[in-house]
Amino acid sequence: MPGFVLLVRAREDGDPTIRIGITVSKKVGNAVTRNRMKRRFRALARELLAAEGIPGADHVLIGRQAGIERPFAELRAELVKALARVRR
Repeated sequence: MPGFVLLVRAREDGDPTIRIGITVSKKVGNAVTRNRMKRRFRALARELLAAEGIPGADHVLIGRQAGIERPFAELRAELVKALARVRR
């Protein structure tokens, strides 16, 4: 099971800016855990979305319980795979 869900929706407003949204619910853990996941997602977004993201679309990462202690490299590989799937 992946550590997050990726939702991508084209805005169709002519603006090529890639926007990112991050959400982690209280079901995942306490505030410390949720904030750690959000920091990791922001780092992933900075690293990958500029090159792999879809221009003119909103990208939303939804944190899941399975992603709490997942190594950063695995989360990165999952995001690359998810972005490739969305591009098809």
